[in-house]
Amino acid sequence: MREDKSLLISYLEQQKMDDSLIHDVVEFREKYETAEEVRERVYIPDMLFYGKDILEMSAAALLQGENLLLSGAKATGKNVLCETLAWIFGRPSYDISFHVNTDSASLIGTDTFIHNEVRLRKGPVYQCAEFGGFGILDEVNMAKNDAVSVLHATLDHRRRIDVPGYARVRLHPAARFIGTMNYGYAGTKELNEALVSRFMVVDMPPLSEETIRFLLKKQFADVKEQALRQFTGLFLDLQAKVYNGEVSARSLDLRGLIASMKAIRSNLPPLSAIRMGIVNKSFDVFEKEMLEDVIATRIPSSWTRAEIFEG
Repeated sequence: MREDKSLLISYLEQQKMDDSLIHDVVEFREKYETAEEVRERVYIPDMLFYGKDILEMSAAALLQGENLLLSGAKATGKNVLCETLAWIFGRPSYDISFHVNTDSASLIGTDTFIHNEVRLRKGPVYQCAEFGGFGILDEVNMAKNDAVSVLHATLDHRRRIDVPGYARVRLHPAARFIGTMNYGYAGTKELNEALVSRFMVVDMPPLSEETIRFLLKKQFADVKEQALRQFTGLFLDLQAKVYNGEVSARSLDLRGLIASMKAIRSNLPPLSAIRMGIVNKSFDVFEKEMLEDVIATRIPSSWTRAEIFEG
């Protein structure tokens, strides 16, 4: 636990977070202990968020008991930020994905038969409320009205869940909810005013050159400077193409870029790896050709693993 605290403080200081905020975050972690049965849900993410302003806004809101809504385009780091915040505050995290089949029962829980008795099989929102977790409401703008109705009393000042046929559940004082939403995805819709009013909203900016370099360097400590510069530039070029409407958002995939670099480590030719991680996610022939042209300006066809990684 002491090592985790030391790593946390080191990370927050590296992000140049305000000292008073760091103090309050550490105090929050010490005030609310995690129950043993959900301790495995508290973990250090493989990738941590980078961005002082966004971190400070998010931490300040969560410390005051507010819930967050992260809005923005694809590949702006929303899910990475969610995982990072759960780790920063030392809370168990619950991933709650909204889709066409997500209803109130799947969020709160459903009756099940255990040891010849009808019992409630608790859903993720119920568990989050019980154990003081951070509930990640992924793609909350895809939620059906039935699911949204559950969130209203949970997210506002009442901080409670009414479970039909069971006792009313009050939220643990450390429980928070963080919603994410992308613009323009199939099945999404405008959030109603009542739901939006229950969140503090963070508009996620596009990833900057500094942020991309930081993330890639964290993932690949042995990457050569020239290769790091070219892969960073490649992502920025793709980002510009997407925002200008020249290609679809399918190709703007930081996970795909990182996966491509991992494949290169296994001696897969760089262009083949990038096709798998980025180009082939588009299913339009003309768009693929455009992506190939963008990649060719950054990654020479003669490159091998030796040009990208040390050793």
